[in-house]
Amino acid sequence: MGETGRRAAVLGSPIAHSLSPVLHRAAYAAMGLDGWSYEAIECGEEDLAALLDGLGPEWAGLSLTMPLKRVALDLVDSVSDLAVKVGGVNTIVLRDGRRHGGNTDVHGIATALTEAGVKASRPGGGAPALVLGGGATAASALAALAGLGLDEAVLAVRTPERAAGAVEVGERFGLAVRVVTLDRVPAHLPAAELVVSTLPGRAADAFAGPVAASGAALFDVVYAPWPTALATAVGRAGGTVVGGFEMLLHQAVRQVTLMTGREDVPVEAMRAAGEAELSRRA
Repeated sequence: MGETGRRAAVLGSPIAHSLSPVLHRAAYAAMGLDGWSYEAIECGEEDLAALLDGLGPEWAGLSLTMPLKRVALDLVDSVSDLAVKVGGVNTIVLRDGRRHGGNTDVHGIATALTEAGVKASRPGGGAPALVLGGGATAASALAALAGLGLDEAVLAVRTPERAAGAVEVGERFGLAVRVVTLDRVPAHLPAAELVVSTLPGRAADAFAGPVAASGAALFDVVYAPWPTALATAVGRAGGTVVGGFEMLLHQAVRQVTLMTGREDVPVEAMRAAGEAELSRRA
């Protein structure tokens, strides 16, 4: 594959505020891929098939965000086992006229936690992780935690029936997943060494005090606005805090490797560009 005149993009809806173009362009610049471009394209579920059919040979890959990850499973020529088990494709690599679907979200979460020194499981078992929320990100989090050695998790959700998909994903990875309602979070905190919040915006604010007091490490998938009330409370209490930007960064690093075929991806250049952009937006 040549290193000039290649195109890539992030697709989703809404997409205007995606940080992916900043991250990927920073990688291309540091890697000397002067002919590569990366853009953000508004695309709904009903538009994805036609968009994919219209791509020319200059396209190297696509990043997918909501709401495209599930529908993409049926629009690729091959798909990784991980993406099938998680139930979503967030990366399409375009090569030799074929589309290969993959998932880098799980890698992003696992790497973010590992870099921060967070252990997913404790000696002697127990229920070390409490996951808030039951959507697609929670499913990826369960897969990542299983990969880090976890065998049990508690999933706290507003509506238990809507968490069935995430529970199935956890079970595919060998996790025993127990579902409780969000009002039961304080009761399950004493057993948790790690709390993963996949709740959007300020939905987790009410749990800031109890989580901080529990002494558990926190992984909060929100990256803007940052820090959240939850992250602030845990940080002030001396706890370990991992933010959503780290997940976003590391999943993008893996995407750059997949799309370019190169392993020398400049993580720190991407981190600096992303942090600078978040500061500018704030």
